[in-house]
Amino acid sequence: MKHYCHYHPNTAAKWHCNGCQQDYCLACMPDADTHRRHGTCPHCGQVMRYLGAATQVEPFWNRIPAFFRYPFHSDPLMVVGICTFVPLLLDRNLVGFAVWLILLLALLKYTYAVIRHTAEGHMTPPPLATAFTGSGFIVVLLQVVVFFLIGGLLYSAGMVGGWALWLVALAFVILVLPASIMILGMEQSLGPAVNPAHLISLISRIGWPYFVLYGHLVLMMLASGAIQEFAMNHLSPMVAQPLSGFIGSTFMLIFFHMMGYLLFQYQEELGFASDLQDDEVLRREPDRSLRIDADIDMNLKDGNYERALSLIKSGLKSDPNHPQRLGQLYRLLVAMNDDRELYQAHPRLLQWLADQRDAEGLADFLQRLEKVEPGFRLDDPALAVACARVLNHYGQHREVLRVLQDFHKRFPDSEALAPAYLLVAQSLAQLGQWEKATAFLTFIQKRCTGHSLHASIATYLEQARNQQPLRGPAAQFGAE
Repeated sequence: MKHYCHYHPNTAAKWHCNGCQQDYCLACMPDADTHRRHGTCPHCGQVMRYLGAATQVEPFWNRIPAFFRYPFHSDPLMVVGICTFVPLLLDRNLVGFAVWLILLLALLKYTYAVIRHTAEGHMTPPPLATAFTGSGFIVVLLQVVVFFLIGGLLYSAGMVGGWALWLVALAFVILVLPASIMILGMEQSLGPAVNPAHLISLISRIGWPYFVLYGHLVLMMLASGAIQEFAMNHLSPMVAQPLSGFIGSTFMLIFFHMMGYLLFQYQEELGFASDLQDDEVLRREPDRSLRIDADIDMNLKDGNYERALSLIKSGLKSDPNHPQRLGQLYRLLVAMNDDRELYQAHPRLLQWLADQRDAEGLADFLQRLEKVEPGFRLDDPALAVACARVLNHYGQHREVLRVLQDFHKRFPDSEALAPAYLLVAQSLAQLGQWEKATAFLTFIQKRCTGHSLHASIATYLEQARNQQPLRGPAAQFGAE
């Protein structure tokens, strides 16, 4: 069953809370420990169930090309090569037979490791050493026992019920054999692998996709058999024998990888949780700011605006100029139409809007401030110039004049006086008020003799006399 995040409906969920009956994606649970499968619900505090990749895994029938590429990674290719070609170099005696048997066990051990490895979320094959070292050989012996028990079942069915019962038993065995292999690969226990109740339960939980997989396996077995038969009938024994063994081994790896992937795809129905493991990143300490982001997002979507505002203010206490928090505060207060709160935070928010080069936002904000305090003027010369520069650049010229009105009276000794009145002159020129623009340029020429802009004022004045846009001297490029 697909689960999607309650707050991000287009995103697959990773966590489920049984208490709230809500699902959460990774963005909502940035502080949860996916490695330990531990996370607590942000609403009720209960420990949640980790869903793994069950809700976002693509169906196995969409990955057929990837399944056929699987045996041709370096590790499985080396396993198949060793187990296929080494016996050809040995004499046909007791030692050669013993080596062949050991290599066959290694190959089968590797294929069963593929099931578990894939079901755990690894889409790349196990390493070469998996076939020849460590535990796991017991699963091969258990599979032999399973085949003996299957033979005994078929024999008993034939003895008791004749051909009719034998055919029924054979059809049942053929149907549940992939399920038996999957259970044996995952649990490495004989009982569940031969228990009809377990086998039928696995098939029923997976549902019709099990039969889709079964059809694919049958088709691939037929294809593998046809290729091997062709090799035996049309090629020399020296070529046909290793080629047939190589093809049979590669198809076996494809079979087992597909079965492991089916377990991975239907992990929720089967009662376990796995995640994709091949792109793992280094574990890091949870970022507290991400938890705050998620809580803000959830409260906004739940309509808890006051709670969201409280969280944003709390975050700004530790970092008053955090750009993301300031943006969240601005957008929330505008959405709430809370001009009083905007007024309280206006210095930081105006600076943030200026940094964002949001001229429309600045113009709207200044109008809101005017409503709260008629005749409002900024008391920070640098902030006033920063806002005016953005407004001028984006054509909000009347707002520039309003922001910088009486600048020389309010900040007579400010270093920002020259750039402020240059912006005023440029805005007046854009409005066609050339005489006033010239007057402000003349003011700068007389009052700001020590400022770096002073040397350029003559050029600006010439442009004003010619009623040209006030762009100043052309840039000079050269090398000494």
